[in-house]
Amino acid sequence: MTDTAPEERKPSLDRKDLIQKFAALAGLVLLVIAFSLTSGAFLTTSNAVTIALQTSTIAFLGLGATCVIITGGIDLSVGSVLALSGVVAALAVKVGVPIPIAMVVGIVTGGISGGINGLLITRLKLPPFIATLGMMMVARGVALQITGARPVSGLGESFGTLGNGSLWRVLGEGANGLPKLIFPGIPYPVILMVILAVLVAVLLRKTIFGRHLYAIGSNEEAARLSGVNVNRTKIGAYVLSGLLAGLCGCVLMSRLVTAQPNEGIAYEMDAIASAVIGGTSLAGGVGSISGTIIGAFIIGVLRNGLNMNGVSSFTQMIIIGLVIIGTVWIDQLRNKK
Repeated sequence: MTDTAPEERKPSLDRKDLIQKFAALAGLVLLVIAFSLTSGAFLTTSNAVTIALQTSTIAFLGLGATCVIITGGIDLSVGSVLALSGVVAALAVKVGVPIPIAMVVGIVTGGISGGINGLLITRLKLPPFIATLGMMMVARGVALQITGARPVSGLGESFGTLGNGSLWRVLGEGANGLPKLIFPGIPYPVILMVILAVLVAVLLRKTIFGRHLYAIGSNEEAARLSGVNVNRTKIGAYVLSGLLAGLCGCVLMSRLVTAQPNEGIAYEMDAIASAVIGGTSLAGGVGSISGTIIGAFIIGVLRNGLNMNGVSSFTQMIIIGLVIIGTVWIDQLRNKK
């Protein structure tokens, strides 16, 4: 009976996930239409590339948040882990480590931070909220300590290739003989976002690890009795979240060509919001990567459109906060039904 319970619930959960996903997609389309009517520059190619680039940061963190939330957990540390990973990569470059290896060191730093979160939750039995809140403060403190609370600069132009480079960038000759940008190209972070979204989606839907994540979120005790190694799977989810936060940190610092220990403040809210807006249930057991990507684009489009219409950053915080509250409220109603 225990083994078949998750399968019996799956059609219902899939329908709920599909409805939420289409609702989010409809919301995204309405936002695009609204902002295209209020600003003539919104539907330009350059602005579309800008939105995709800004959204990639939210998506990196949202992918990890989705995996964690599916298990019924939460990760509040990703913004601080992002900063720690980025400054570690930058400091490695400063001491002479080749940039690709330094980036790997930064990403591994994120994975280690996520692993510590997982161990605190599974071994010490701390609530995910408390464990990751503690890591949020520890990681931020370490980032500030090892940099002296100062930006790490002088990293060289090559350090900015990952964050600022693009594929298929097309330049032509202008009327005055100077180079003219014909097509801005597809930024490397956007390409990374697409690749990672596909990989994590396959991980969730086509692997044993992914099925175990859903099983734990649906009913942890039933999953344990079915032979799922709950602790190992949970640790894996937090390690994945940490690795993606580490990658996000390296990409962000590369875009700035400077490592900022104060980068990433409140980014965990965007990560959680993108997942929940896309249909991931805070109760666990429900969620999809395609929904999270839609949620990330909703936040990205909302910010970009409000900026173009001259809405202050403070008002933007209020609007996005209300969107998060409304989405979670709808999620709660859905779970009650």
